[in-house]
Amino acid sequence: MQTQFTQAIEQICEEKNIAKDTVMEAVEAALAAAYKKDYGEKDQEVRVKINEGSGAIEVFVEKEVVEEVENPNMQIALTAASKLKKDIKIGDTIEVMDLPADFGRIAAQTAKQVIVQRIREAERDMVFSEYKDKEGEIVSCIVQRIEGDTVICDLGKASAVLYRNEQIPGERYYPNQRFRVYIVKVEQTARGPQIVVSRSHPGVVKKLFESEVPEIATGTVEIKGVAREAGGRTKIAVATSADGVDPVGSFVGQRGIRVQSVMNEIGGEKIDIILWDEDPKIYIENALSPAKITEINIDEKEQKAIIKVPEDQLSLAIGKQGQNVRLAAKLTGWNIDIEGTDISGIEGVEEAAKTLRRKEDKTDLEAAIIEAAAKQSNAEKVESSNEEEKPN
Repeated sequence: MQTQFTQAIEQICEEKNIAKDTVMEAVEAALAAAYKKDYGEKDQEVRVKINEGSGAIEVFVEKEVVEEVENPNMQIALTAASKLKKDIKIGDTIEVMDLPADFGRIAAQTAKQVIVQRIREAERDMVFSEYKDKEGEIVSCIVQRIEGDTVICDLGKASAVLYRNEQIPGERYYPNQRFRVYIVKVEQTARGPQIVVSRSHPGVVKKLFESEVPEIATGTVEIKGVAREAGGRTKIAVATSADGVDPVGSFVGQRGIRVQSVMNEIGGEKIDIILWDEDPKIYIENALSPAKITEINIDEKEQKAIIKVPEDQLSLAIGKQGQNVRLAAKLTGWNIDIEGTDISGIEGVEEAAKTLRRKEDKTDLEAAIIEAAAKQSNAEKVESSNEEEKPN
């Protein structure tokens, strides 16, 4: 029976991939609890030791040495204690070995649920430790089920939660769908570790590029910042410290294969790759691309930049619903105000004048043609009349 008991523990260790020492500690604690419940008292100090070789169970109960025993569960007489330890005296404590005849059967019944619970806790701790180290990383997952606006994903060894605010707006999810997610945080709860993942986090784009651009791992190029509005557009600033290397080209890839691969992973979201610069004026100008800037004034104290652009570039600089300037501000860390200039207004007036002149020229030309046609018609009529009046 004892040998079967230890064999069962070893089997649990192999199946659950848990350290044997962890399981043995859980079993010993469970047996100590079982002993106190059926044979002793809850305030007792009980220690259980399992011999890993033979599987023998040894129960040690801590008792106080007294002259006259009133509670045998908690106390031991001095005469009896002296046989175990010669120099013992009244008031000391001593561990006494005790093993009731039917303890094995009762212990197995009582400790079963406790053992299962301890093993479950050990598994949870392992999962928590593994995924806690993966915070800020990107992993593959499969959609298990959808509960309202929340998507439950299978990461392999654990389940993760994809809340609505972490989803890409407009993206549809269905069971068994595969995609990659960003691990936002891992928390230990009463029901086990809770893993929160995201599809909308800027880290998704950053980590996807890290997997697509080998130059990042070698340190040739680096990502300086990412600003993202999931489902709409992302701006990513890149730089290099190596001569002759085009960081933007490294991220775009040959024929755009690298950036396209990242875009496909996030549902076709547009990505602007811009060149980072330590000069804030140049950096802001790059961030507002593709709009053309005529003037930049910065206030370093208030971290504010006033940008002037031609009127015909104003909507391009601001972007649809302010998206372009909003992302540029997030990326650079500067408050950006955009103002239009009157340069394009003057050009517009001149262009309108040219158009008007062209229209006037066209009108004059038409009038001349009509007048010439009328004269030709009158001449033909006069000639015809003269021919009719000639005598035969």
